[in-house]
Amino acid sequence: MRALFAWRRVLGRLRAVLRSAITTFVVVTVTLWLMPGVASTDILDTLNLVVLVAVTGAVLRPLLLLGITALGGWGAMLFGVITQVAVMVIALRLDPANRIRGLPTLVVAAVLAVIFAALLDWAADAGSDDTFVREARRLMRGVRRRAARRDGGPFLTLRRSRPGTEPGLLVIQLDGVAEPVLRWAIRAGNLPVLGQWLRSGSHSLRQWHTGLPSTTPASQAGILHGASRQIPAFRWFEKETGKVMVSNRPRDAAVIERRLSDGHGLLRDGGVSIGNAFGGDAVTNLLTVSHAALPGRSARGWAAFMASPYGFTRALVLGGAEVITELHQARLQRRRNVQPRVSRSGAYLALRPAAMLLRDVNVSLIAEQMARGVPVVYCDLVDYDEVAHHAGPARPESMRQLESLDRMLGVLERLSPEAARRYHLVVLSDHGQSQGATFRQRYGETLDQVVERLTADAAACPQEPAEEQGRHEADPLPEGAPLLVLSSGNLSLVYLTRFPHRVLREEIEETYPRLIAGLAAHPGVGLVVAGSAEGPIVFGPGGSHRLRDGVISGQDPLLPYGVQAREDLLRHQESAHLGDLVVISAVDPQTHEVAAFEELVGSHGGLGGWQTDAMLVHPAAWPVTGELHGPDAVHRQLIAWLTMLGLRSEQAPPAVTAGEPVYASSLEAAGDALADRPVAGG
Repeated sequence: MRALFAWRRVLGRLRAVLRSAITTFVVVTVTLWLMPGVASTDILDTLNLVVLVAVTGAVLRPLLLLGITALGGWGAMLFGVITQVAVMVIALRLDPANRIRGLPTLVVAAVLAVIFAALLDWAADAGSDDTFVREARRLMRGVRRRAARRDGGPFLTLRRSRPGTEPGLLVIQLDGVAEPVLRWAIRAGNLPVLGQWLRSGSHSLRQWHTGLPSTTPASQAGILHGASRQIPAFRWFEKETGKVMVSNRPRDAAVIERRLSDGHGLLRDGGVSIGNAFGGDAVTNLLTVSHAALPGRSARGWAAFMASPYGFTRALVLGGAEVITELHQARLQRRRNVQPRVSRSGAYLALRPAAMLLRDVNVSLIAEQMARGVPVVYCDLVDYDEVAHHAGPARPESMRQLESLDRMLGVLERLSPEAARRYHLVVLSDHGQSQGATFRQRYGETLDQVVERLTADAAACPQEPAEEQGRHEADPLPEGAPLLVLSSGNLSLVYLTRFPHRVLREEIEETYPRLIAGLAAHPGVGLVVAGSAEGPIVFGPGGSHRLRDGVISGQDPLLPYGVQAREDLLRHQESAHLGDLVVISAVDPQTHEVAAFEELVGSHGGLGGWQTDAMLVHPAAWPVTGELHGPDAVHRQLIAWLTMLGLRSEQAPPAVTAGEPVYASSLEAAGDALADRPVAGG
């Protein structure tokens, strides 16, 4: 009782009630003023309506939350918006002054009121996340109270809702943030949370090298499963099936995860995957691409976010403002003739607010899992990466996204006292980004067109029937297309689709005599890698480098790419489903800019610049057991830390037969899921 009626707690409640009343008063006044045909009334009538809105919300929101929890998934998203509008519609309908008549007018007024409320709350909270933290704390306390009642009855609720002392681990991935960019932003004072961790000595920052390919799916395959060699690029072609695989497409990600999973993933012992490409053998997967589903009824954090007036509805309104901001920033780039730059219209206008919405949802889901006391959570926050692709990795727009991610780390830190465990925070990135004008902008043609031009005069080879090549019905190759070029940033894989095997240099030059030499001589191409009887060979504009024995002829083409380039390329040559040719764009030795084969001013996937310079922030007292070269090494390091914390069981789950995937979605299914994972394929 003393805790319940402590003056700080009571004062906080009074402050929240007062703020809510003032916000509602302003919102109602502005809404009534804007509605045509609404007679003006005195302040007393408006105050009565404020009370009515508060009472209606207090009665209806808990009931609607139950409905949202029951629906889950897309239903929760839709019902969450309806909840906010419904509360206002009913309050306006019950208004004794009867100022607004007719259901259509009531709905319009309610929608306006919800929008104004979201904007007013955002303005009041500018520079802080206090409201978001309050809502997350309320969610966490509710989760812990229900867990305590379930485990020990109502009399144990208060005692068991105290913060836990057992250790837990939160791994937060800041997608696409290069270590030099993060270090510079910390030195500039723009990331106060991370900066305080480093300056206080609680955490250390180090760089880790991603190797090739420097993409999110490859890095997460390594970090979560220790199996990065299964992924040669962001997209690739599989000759066995004739299928083009795109790693962020849910049906393809599900197939890839079955190959990666062997039951030994990072999250196997009761862990949770949030917003990732793959699950890491997690017991619970939320917004994980390979599981292709929105959170269901068991994810109360999803339902609470959708139902809260500070959740989904607010995010939608602010998302609209984010689109306007993006249009303004893109216009400024054009007016100032900022170079390099790319178009920032089309689908990207939807991606930017979607990334912001996803960030807030993910943090709400993390808060719920912290309250449940799960041992380890791995979550990917993608805001910075999405903006940096189109604005540039060090541009002001991208830096603002990085600052917002720093604030989210502060939110998690503030929520930790409500958690059922004492969570340690590890922050890492999956890759960096490199800037530069695109290949097409520089040379007036795409890499596909260059390949087509270099092979146009070659004698046509007989095309194998699609049936004999086992073509996949959903992804057939274009009719009569003997070559396929698939690009991921400034990395491209070229496939000779007529051949069922990986084609060596000798066969390529026999079929297309100008292809390798023509690509190597192109000013936009830095490296062309082909297999040969002597092992893989790298061809560049002025020489070649035999990777296996290091023999160099002429000018070493690897020099602009750093001392680790040879090891990166050798390792990449061991990847499954690799292209017959691997092409990497040229890198400017002065600016370290690359020429992406996609239309992105900030890119990653290949070599050159900061795209392979990922970062890792971890508690300073934790030992680092070896060189962090490649995502598989990061996987081993995280496993070592889990073992140190007592969160990793030494007994491995029993081996299973490939092709028996079981995807668990709740903690109750943990035991069966860990026993039924397939072994890695390929």
